[in-house]
Amino acid sequence: MRSPRGLAAIAGLALTFAAPVIPAAATTPPAATPPEALAARAADQAALNGVDQLAKGTGEAFVRTGVTPGGGGLYYASYQRTYHGLPVVGGDAVVVADGAGHVRGTEAARTAPIAVPTQATLKADQAKKIATAKVSQVDTTSAPKLVVLAGDAPKLAYEVVVSGHNQGHPTKLHVFVDSATGTVLDTRDDVREAGTGNSYYAGTVSIDTSGSGSSYSMTDPSRRGIACGREGGSIFTKSSNTWGNSSGTDLETGCVDTLYSVQTEWKMLGDWLGRNGIDGAGGGFRASVGLNDVNAYWDGSSTHFGHSQDNRRQATPMDVVGHEFGHAVFQTTPGGAGSGNENGGLNESTGDIFGALTEAYANNPVDRPDFTVGEGVNLVGQGPIRYMYNPSQVGDPNCYSSSIPSTEVHAAAGPQNHWFYLLSQGSNASPASPTCNGSTVTGIGIQKAGKIFYNGLLKKTSSWNHRAARKATLEAAVALFPGSCTEFNATKAAWDAVSVPAVSGEPTCSGQPPAGNDYSLTLSPTSASVQPGQTATTTVTTQVTSGNAQTVSLLATGLPEGAKATFSPASVQSGGTATLTITTSATTPQGTSQVTVTGDGTDADHTAQFSLTVGTGTPPTGCGGLAEWDSAKAYVPNDAVSHNGHKWTSTWYSTGAEPGAPGSWAVWSDAGAC
Repeated sequence: MRSPRGLAAIAGLALTFAAPVIPAAATTPPAATPPEALAARAADQAALNGVDQLAKGTGEAFVRTGVTPGGGGLYYASYQRTYHGLPVVGGDAVVVADGAGHVRGTEAARTAPIAVPTQATLKADQAKKIATAKVSQVDTTSAPKLVVLAGDAPKLAYEVVVSGHNQGHPTKLHVFVDSATGTVLDTRDDVREAGTGNSYYAGTVSIDTSGSGSSYSMTDPSRRGIACGREGGSIFTKSSNTWGNSSGTDLETGCVDTLYSVQTEWKMLGDWLGRNGIDGAGGGFRASVGLNDVNAYWDGSSTHFGHSQDNRRQATPMDVVGHEFGHAVFQTTPGGAGSGNENGGLNESTGDIFGALTEAYANNPVDRPDFTVGEGVNLVGQGPIRYMYNPSQVGDPNCYSSSIPSTEVHAAAGPQNHWFYLLSQGSNASPASPTCNGSTVTGIGIQKAGKIFYNGLLKKTSSWNHRAARKATLEAAVALFPGSCTEFNATKAAWDAVSVPAVSGEPTCSGQPPAGNDYSLTLSPTSASVQPGQTATTTVTTQVTSGNAQTVSLLATGLPEGAKATFSPASVQSGGTATLTITTSATTPQGTSQVTVTGDGTDADHTAQFSLTVGTGTPPTGCGGLAEWDSAKAYVPNDAVSHNGHKWTSTWYSTGAEPGAPGSWAVWSDAGAC
């Protein structure tokens, strides 16, 4: 807080400089705010407000980690939940907003209320030892990091990443160790093994490499991060820009196929889906060939390709490469890789779908598009390992059921693979695809199906499952194809045909752009600190996001004892504002409450959160606590002063006012007791 004298001196100094006169004609109008920035701003406000699915408890916050453009003029902002500054694993969220700055939807991973300690009793080196024991052959182990593991019973845990091999299989295992008991609470593996492929190489192709003259490298010059080299070694280089010899056992040839495939996938993502690179931010990942294994996999930061069991072919045809980099897309969309078999099955299916999309985009006469996985490379001598049009041909489930969450992840890819084939090709295509409910499904083409699938994926959270994917893709169909119900109806029919049940709150298609009447609800400010008996106010703002305005009745719940809430007015037409006044009583207890403001609309309901902190007004006795600062006492930065018989520090806790002003708060300690 500056003294009045200091303020006067600054003001006087400012007056000694004359501002130049700028002719009116030279005035430059302010630049228009880009749509993505408007969407991000609206999403941040929704996260701050705790809108709808973004409700948060005391000590929780959302930190934006990215914004991805989608179709239909929508943007998808992803958020990491934190608890007193610690990352919450499994507490992530997504806000969908349009380029006009309207929030169009929210999603959040499911978690019970968080109330855990923030200090560990278990030592970090003990947690590291426990985590390391989960991997039989350890290469590297990260430093333990404290996190909150969300779920039905949130826990404070150490996250330790252990890289190596388990029973000969590569692993990059995230191990979550209970910070109090040392129990392993959960594990999540970044490595996604594929065993998928295609029998055809691409023939003579053009690939983008770096260099000139007599020095070239298998590094993409314009796609950041894309390069190919030997497993455990460097990127391939040579003196000429002609690569490979068309042999199935030649590693350089394997990198030709890899670069051609991932560069094609990159183009497909941009041209068909509007995605900027593999990671959505203009970047990609390195590939390595020569893995001494009958396998190919993604390890969370790079792809690795082995060979067929008869050792005659590198596992680098287009759908294998498209599958592995499809895992990278899954990991770099909101919610990350997630955990559990159902989530893992959707991840594996995502790889298969991106492999099929890449083949379709390339339409290479040597490697013709298809919906079988691994038939050509014949990885283990048994032909295809998955049939997207009929997963049951290799014993995988065609239909969703309650057993999917306990099904091995590659088999659990069956229902979504089947859904994608039905949506893109239909049940009576060639080959024909049986449906689980005996229905007939008419396909809409692979490009449209890919757009719907990808835009649904942009609403993914770490608790992603088939029901969430159904709801998200139906919402994507409405947004991508306004005024048409053909795509929406096909998406719904395909989910019905693989037995994924309807979800509460999923949209309907009215055939009008946009479908349904809806609005957003926000608060400003989103928090206040008061003394017992004082009042707090906030402005409730509604905006029409689609359709027509509707009447919205306002209600506040979650008030602390003795507090009352009033709205002026008590209801608004969406697009209007109201003032919420919360009046506390002399007996309202100290603490922070999350007050939920509900908008009960004629066609839609929305909520937002207001954080109300109530203080005591008189210093408690003992060693420390919170108390109101006496405004008559000067504020002394970085120092402790005595006041009213107590020793006060200048560490300010929570305030709606400047430190030292009435209503501000400080951490204090009693000099006698301490």
